[in-house]
Amino acid sequence: MGYAHWDELATRWRDNDVYGHLNNVVHYELMDSVINRWLIASAGLDPMGGDAIGLCVESRCSYKAEAAYPAVIRVGLRVGRLGSSSVRYELGLFEGERLLAEGEFTHVFVDRRTRRPTPIEGGMRAAMERLVVA
Repeated sequence: MGYAHWDELATRWRDNDVYGHLNNVVHYELMDSVINRWLIASAGLDPMGGDAIGLCVESRCSYKAEAAYPAVIRVGLRVGRLGSSSVRYELGLFEGERLLAEGEFTHVFVDRRTRRPTPIEGGMRAAMERLVVA
């Protein structure tokens, strides 16, 4: 599977759509939540007061199988590309061993005030480097 970090999130009653499966936006919410939980817990991101914030500039999701509430979704996370101010996360969403979706999120880190790109440095860069899977 090739993911450096794993997290689990439970689906909610409201996650099912009229067709009886997880709505497509839920997959994006799960990915975004895992990335930000990891950034806060492991990379030192302070979303409310830090000087730098990560803005999503690109995302995609490829759906492989259906899931429905109730379910626990395991999400694998790795870094596919780490630039000077940007990072592309790659994710896999699983129910048990069954692959539900694969996705990518690209964050550009910017100065909170000016919204201009700022380098990913120090502890945050070191944490991201640990998520790079060869």
